[in-house]
Amino acid sequence: IKRLKELDEHGQDVETNFKDPEHPLQLVFVCAMWLTGFDAPTVSTLYLDKPMKDHTLMQTIARANRVASYRIKGYNGEMIEKRNGEIVDYYNVFRNMKKALIDYAQGEDDCKPPVQEKSELFRLLDDAIAQADNWCKEQGISLQAIAEANNTFKNIELFKQYADVLLSCDEWRKTFYVYDNTVSSLYEACKPEVFRQLQPRPLIAVIQYLRGVIDMHIEQADIDSVTQKISELLDESVVVNNAEQFAVKEHQAEYKIVQKGRTWDLSELDFAKLKEEFAQAQHKNIEIADLRVFIEQKLHNMLQANSTRVDFAEKLQEIIDRYNSGTAATEDYFEDLMTFAERLKEEDERHVREGLTEDELELYDLIKKEKLTKAEEQKVKLAAKDLIVRLLQSHPKVFVQDWWKDGHTQAKVKSAIEAVLHEDLPESYGHLEFKDKCEKVFELVVDFAAHGKKWVA
Repeated sequence: IKRLKELDEHGQDVETNFKDPEHPLQLVFVCAMWLTGFDAPTVSTLYLDKPMKDHTLMQTIARANRVASYRIKGYNGEMIEKRNGEIVDYYNVFRNMKKALIDYAQGEDDCKPPVQEKSELFRLLDDAIAQADNWCKEQGISLQAIAEANNTFKNIELFKQYADVLLSCDEWRKTFYVYDNTVSSLYEACKPEVFRQLQPRPLIAVIQYLRGVIDMHIEQADIDSVTQKISELLDESVVVNNAEQFAVKEHQAEYKIVQKGRTWDLSELDFAKLKEEFAQAQHKNIEIADLRVFIEQKLHNMLQANSTRVDFAEKLQEIIDRYNSGTAATEDYFEDLMTFAERLKEEDERHVREGLTEDELELYDLIKKEKLTKAEEQKVKLAAKDLIVRLLQSHPKVFVQDWWKDGHTQAKVKSAIEAVLHEDLPESYGHLEFKDKCEKVFELVVDFAAHGKKWVA
């Protein structure tokens, strides 16, 4: 009892430490205190060795059945998402489950219990593997051919070929991800008992490894950062009799994917060379995936720098949708992406041509209108520059602490914006246009202030 009330060097008690998934305290023995009214979503395993029934039984089971958005330590030491709980019943407590459900969970006599035997998980796992295998066969992908090959993981060519197939259509890739997520979740839930089964399930490793190859190109990620590490994939592809030998084998990274997703610098992109390489590429969908991910990441960064570039995002989505609908051939898709990348490069360098900073360009794009003369364009650029200077450097200060939370200080900022635009914008701006531009600039700086972004932060 004394220890329960004591605080550690960080001022935390035992209960707080136990609820922390990364704290060394991972196992506790309890009698009654933490069985009811105790909220710890990271509890993954519950061992029962005393009689329970009715409300106490229902509350106790609830200790392990919570899912957790943050990670808990898995059986192999890796941090994983908690998708299920496990209850080990030494006392045959679950004979009282049916009555407890009827009394406290509005259950019927023939209601299905919320806790299933672990053997049911093995059946679900095998069923999920079979479904994934059958779906892959429909797409011309033979997972079994990889599993039966002598150099299963060293020969990466089949994985490249199958990844290329799945990358040819977003819907196929996403469907495969669903199968992989289902198999991987069930496999994790079957641990550690699955390690003691003599029945090998090599397709788990094949499915997860294929997902890793795809993720290299979709996420531009090193293979070590994908959800399933290569060392974890060996546990179902290697059959051993000794548990210790198995544990050692599981954590040996014997096979590595040496190829990584390509990386580019938009400013140095040689479009002619890329087209030549694509014409000679064996796995064209992988090349397209690399280019598309690069474009999407670059566009994301450019949108963060200038929110007015939404038309680029819409255009890219049109290109992707046209290909996914089947109306564009692979070569046409690549050509469209290349053309889009060239436009993106021009846009990325536009602030230099305009003689503006990125922040000034965003304001310029926000307040400019169509059909401006060259002289009028210069006035609008001056207004963009003056806005930043006025809002940041004027005395008394315009941007006071948390100005965006108070109506009075908001009004001062809006007044400063209107004063600058009234002075700098060309006379061709009508009253309604002027009000619209003032409102758009005000909304932008409020958003920046509220989220601590860019020059307003």
